[in-house]
Amino acid sequence: MSLIDISAGEFRFVAKLEEQLAPVTCARFRTMLPYAEKLIHVRWSGEGCWIPMGDNPYDLPWENATRHPAPGQFIFYPGGYSETEILLAYGGVAFASKLGPLAGNHFLTVVEGTEQLPLLGRKVLWEGAQPITFTAR
Repeated sequence: MSLIDISAGEFRFVAKLEEQLAPVTCARFRTMLPYAEKLIHVRWSGEGCWIPMGDNPYDLPWENATRHPAPGQFIFYPGGYSETEILLAYGGVAFASKLGPLAGNHFLTVVEGTEQLPLLGRKVLWEGAQPITFTAR
């Protein structure tokens, strides 16, 4: 099992790559590590935070795709109908954009620190963008 350390604002998490369910997406994400960006609150999807990655699409197949990630699940939307992004659910999410419903590849799941997810979500909602970093163990 491949683990990723995540620092988001003042919070720390450990997540596992879903390598059997989303092998291509996980391999692509590994090439991005260490990865540092800003985490902002979603606009249409519910209780989630996202990392906007611009209009450059990533050539990823649909694997382990979902529109409703559970709290602690990260999904990678490779672009196309909306901009490329990574989304983290901290509560109920119905992944969408201004164009309507979307699905993304569930590739990463928080396994330590899940109790902090609602606190992180509220902080991002009320205090704005937070730094987030992903590093391989």
